[in-house]
Amino acid sequence: MILHLHLVRHGQTYFNRYNRLQGWSNSPLTEAGLADADKAGEKLKGFDFTAAYCSDTTRAEQTAARILDINEQAGHSRPKLVADMHFREQFYGYFEGQDMAMAWWAAGAPHGAKTYNAIVEQYGLKGTRDFLKEADPFHDAESDDEYWSRVEAGFALIASNPDLKDGDDVLQISHGNTLLSLMHRFAGPGYDLSERPANGSVTSLDFDTTKPIGEAVTVVSYNQ
Repeated sequence: MILHLHLVRHGQTYFNRYNRLQGWSNSPLTEAGLADADKAGEKLKGFDFTAAYCSDTTRAEQTAARILDINEQAGHSRPKLVADMHFREQFYGYFEGQDMAMAWWAAGAPHGAKTYNAIVEQYGLKGTRDFLKEADPFHDAESDDEYWSRVEAGFALIASNPDLKDGDDVLQISHGNTLLSLMHRFAGPGYDLSERPANGSVTSLDFDTTKPIGEAVTVVSYNQ
């Protein structure tokens, strides 16, 4: 069974605006963030969604509600929204809410990489997660293995939905670093991954529920 997943990055929040790490923590959508959600809703109002998922964070739930409002007003039936922790952003532990530049310096400097981009260039995205966990004095931040174990369980949750059938469209409200991580793992050549997904942007994936997760995802479009 192949499902068409439409992943939307939530609207801009105040932490986004202030350039602070925001994983499991919450901050409200800004006025621009509400507009981001409505813009995504307009892009997607032609789709008849069989299911809808989001993380259990207010920014994701609010973005989802506005998209589904627009979708319903366009004449589509409204699916039940499933909010689940498996769709959360990466957990940054002790560094939640901290200035991004300071947090990534703390994580990468001991390894000779003083910025997020420098860590990615030298050690890949795995390094950003493992180094942040190492730098966290409580070691609460997710390691790369912990992160992917949780994200993969989210895919399994979608695959287990008995109401879904081959070819169905599924809405999923996601997060910036998660979308970038999915692209690094599953995208083929031709995508500019130096460009982070914008708030309210849509990334489309085909998900083959019959295959192991490492072979199950095909990128259709990014950051649209």
